[in-house]
Amino acid sequence: MHDDRSIVEHRLRRVLQERVQPAVRSHSVPLTIERWEAPGEPVPVAEGLAAGYEPAAAGDLWGPAWGTTWFRITGRVPAEWAGRTVEAVLDLGFDRNMPGFQCEGLVYRPDGEAVKALNPRNDWVRIGGDRVQGGEEVLLYVEASSNPILVDHAPTYEGDRLTARQDPLYRIERMDLAVFETEVWELVQDLEVLDSLMHQLSKADARRWEVLRAIERCLDAVDLTDVAGTAARARTELAEVLAAPANRSAHRISAVGHAHIDSAWLWPLRETVRKVARTSSNMVSLMDDHPEFVFAMSQAQQLAWIKEHRPEVFGAVKKKIADGQFVPVGGMWVESDTNMVGGEAMARQFLYGKKFFLDEFGVETHEVWLPDSFGYTAAMPQLVKLSGSKWFLTQKISWSQVNKFPHHTFWWEGIDGTRVFTHFPPVDTYNSDLGGEQMAHAARNYREKGRGSRSLAPFGWGDGGGGPTREMLARAERLRDLEGSPKVTVEKPSAFFAKAEAEYPDAPVWAGELYLELHRGTYTSQAKTKQGNRHSESLLREAELWASTAAVRVPGYAYPQAELERIWKTVLLHQFHDILPGSSIAWVHREARETYARIRAELESITVGAQTALAGRGEEPLVFNSAPHDRRSVPAGGASAVPVRTTEAVTVSARDGGFELANGLLRITVDSRGLVVSAYDVGARREAVAPGLAANLLQIHPDFPNMWDAWDIDEFYRHNVTDLDGVDSLELAVSTEELATIAVTRSFGESTVTQRLTLRSGAKVLDIETDVDWRETEKFLKAAFPLDVKAERSAAETQFGHVFRATHTNTSWEAAKFEICAHRWIQVEEPGWGTAVVNDSTYGHDVTRDMREDGGQTTTVRLSLLRAPRYPDPETDQGTHRLRFALAPGATVTDAVREGHWINLPERTVPGAPGTVVEPLFRVDDDRVVVEAVKLAEDGSGDVVVRLYEAAGGRATGTLTAGFPAASVTETDLLERPLAGSPSYAPGADGGVELELRPFQILTLRVARA
Repeated sequence: MHDDRSIVEHRLRRVLQERVQPAVRSHSVPLTIERWEAPGEPVPVAEGLAAGYEPAAAGDLWGPAWGTTWFRITGRVPAEWAGRTVEAVLDLGFDRNMPGFQCEGLVYRPDGEAVKALNPRNDWVRIGGDRVQGGEEVLLYVEASSNPILVDHAPTYEGDRLTARQDPLYRIERMDLAVFETEVWELVQDLEVLDSLMHQLSKADARRWEVLRAIERCLDAVDLTDVAGTAARARTELAEVLAAPANRSAHRISAVGHAHIDSAWLWPLRETVRKVARTSSNMVSLMDDHPEFVFAMSQAQQLAWIKEHRPEVFGAVKKKIADGQFVPVGGMWVESDTNMVGGEAMARQFLYGKKFFLDEFGVETHEVWLPDSFGYTAAMPQLVKLSGSKWFLTQKISWSQVNKFPHHTFWWEGIDGTRVFTHFPPVDTYNSDLGGEQMAHAARNYREKGRGSRSLAPFGWGDGGGGPTREMLARAERLRDLEGSPKVTVEKPSAFFAKAEAEYPDAPVWAGELYLELHRGTYTSQAKTKQGNRHSESLLREAELWASTAAVRVPGYAYPQAELERIWKTVLLHQFHDILPGSSIAWVHREARETYARIRAELESITVGAQTALAGRGEEPLVFNSAPHDRRSVPAGGASAVPVRTTEAVTVSARDGGFELANGLLRITVDSRGLVVSAYDVGARREAVAPGLAANLLQIHPDFPNMWDAWDIDEFYRHNVTDLDGVDSLELAVSTEELATIAVTRSFGESTVTQRLTLRSGAKVLDIETDVDWRETEKFLKAAFPLDVKAERSAAETQFGHVFRATHTNTSWEAAKFEICAHRWIQVEEPGWGTAVVNDSTYGHDVTRDMREDGGQTTTVRLSLLRAPRYPDPETDQGTHRLRFALAPGATVTDAVREGHWINLPERTVPGAPGTVVEPLFRVDDDRVVVEAVKLAEDGSGDVVVRLYEAAGGRATGTLTAGFPAASVTETDLLERPLAGSPSYAPGADGGVELELRPFQILTLRVARA
């Protein structure tokens, strides 16, 4: 036989595009259009419906950036269309090749009921059911948002309504009534599915040729002058090939409807509220027509938004949840970043997320759903289990630049040894269209062949694309059991996970973090957003601690439960994986800065109010210590007057144009350049700074990654570096017995920096406060600490513990980790001695090592202080910043934990009654056991909840003593429910409870007051 394959394939493409697809709508009449421009921000629906409309027409321009235009659409179904299927086609001017990221609309009836959304590939509204009577009046309203298109990865000021242009962005393309030819539409679906299947089959596969010949017969059967009249006949030619069943060994795909909606990114938070309402309306409408359709939605925050702002949509969603079609997943307040979110905040993501799903829908979610976050902390498996969940899903690891992840289904083991069953969909997208190419890729790419046979495919257009479409469901129906294709079943994520775990219980184990070899710049971009997050986490700890203490100790004090929950949810929202990482538009980060300032004021008020109630009336200074370790004789979580200093005074001496500071524990030498050339640990008789080098050396690099400006730093940035060792001024700013401060000012480029280096009496750290007026663009600022330590690995704090990472680059896996994330501290050591660098708001770090001519090894720890990418915010980090970090020579991991908390939780002094001592609500007699949070129970019972963890990475035993009469102590999960199988805890006569914790174990105890 002659090979005419290309001729048939070309014929199909042309006939499909130029004749069959256009024939889906056979007749049309224009609708009457009126418009009203909402002034400023979006208005309530009732106001939009009642507005004064003016005439408009197809072809008109509309929509300034970030504006809202309301359209009123009227018309009448022609009487001669009786018995036909009719749709309103409402094209706002979409770019159909870009589903999402542009204008969108939500259609309402005159009574304010939301009908469905308008999106680039979903621009229709059904009129009068499947068959119209003819003569029906049509009256619809469209709330249309004119979001600018910001996906070009080029600097733009359109990302904030304060700087965006006001020229119209869109043109009304079409607003018609049209007859929908159902049989033609079905023919289109048949041909598209078979065409995409055919192109994935080998040319040597007889099935490919069988499909080709069926398509050829189908095309012969279509009368191009009467497609609608011949579509049914043409479909019969395809029936046999569409009915051929899949092979017994065919890969099985669980298709889960999904619409990944970033809670903020290239649009502000307020626009996400509307995106969620639009997509949810689409899904409810699709479910009405397709009872088999299942849609999974994560992020409790997004459902809370529609409850608040679109209650009619929420009511419809709630009904579909009860019916089992609309499925909450994820169990977190938002799809948060997991690299930088603090431990307690991560616990609260689960607490408030799962609590919302339980309270609103009675649904206990079991799948943690984080397809798009930029890497996953090794603390996550334990948190997943403690939240009552048991499965984990991610997709983003497929984006890694260097190493291909070896598994798609596996057990993920966390730092404490907890394992969670995890799936990484081989379809390599969380926005699948269920097309043949993607289904074939999933089957080919799946790495568990021979042991497992199942994968999951989230399908639907995200980020304003409108979610799954009827076309996607048509593909799923045809691919349910089709020869040459994987078997596709639309079902809940829980159904997939249950089957996959049963099939593959002995899946391989991956231990440690799921490091994304991409987007490493997100540890540093938008420093003020990161600082706002860290400070808010610390302030929430303080507010809860002292409010709980006051509630237990002060009669009549009312614990501010509602206020704390509201603030927590606001902080959790801003931990979303494009806000905290610094990868959103300028508008998002401007609002974040304003929000964090408001939160600070509220939390300061709660804390001071509680401390004042505890201190009583008087003028004697009372020092409150919120840290989990005793400090200067003030107990952890308690308050008392600080006694007279008993440690050695700080001394200062001039030295070679610089200064030497000493306090009996450390001897610090600052040279004439203002650099630390010696940090001597007196007790250990060890020098921390590598010989011939200088610590606290600011360095600047060019920073122009290949793509993803705010997200990425590429390794080649290291090829060029400038040491900032020029000095504008160097002086002794403060010198007392209690402390000494050296101030050094430098200028570089258009920027200036002033650093204050402080040594305090009794402290074994050198505090460094850095004020930067940052005016650089596409530059990267680092602070380097070359240490005289032979360290094979670094220890970096993560949630409820730490992770070790190699300092060498033996393999591509280690080399890819050229930028790493740490929380409050990073520490390096050789047997017997180490050094830590702690910080109050920095996350990005790098650790390298070099051999010296003297045979020693220098391990250099660098903090990533500031970046200056220009997309998506062209003014990223411009302005003034205050950053605090400290060098801790001789620090063990336990020392680093303590110093990290101290720099983040400074003491507070409040005037109070003479002799007042505020005893801690809880004491722990082992520094390895750290109190992470003290709060009152969520249920309003008055029980006190304390969360602890083992911080050193080894077993710990100790006694937890309650500072109040305790009736019972119960171990709970993160939702404060009794934990099945946990040991019983019986308080002793002194209120003490004996604890035994395994390495990095998180322990939540609920203490009922007697």
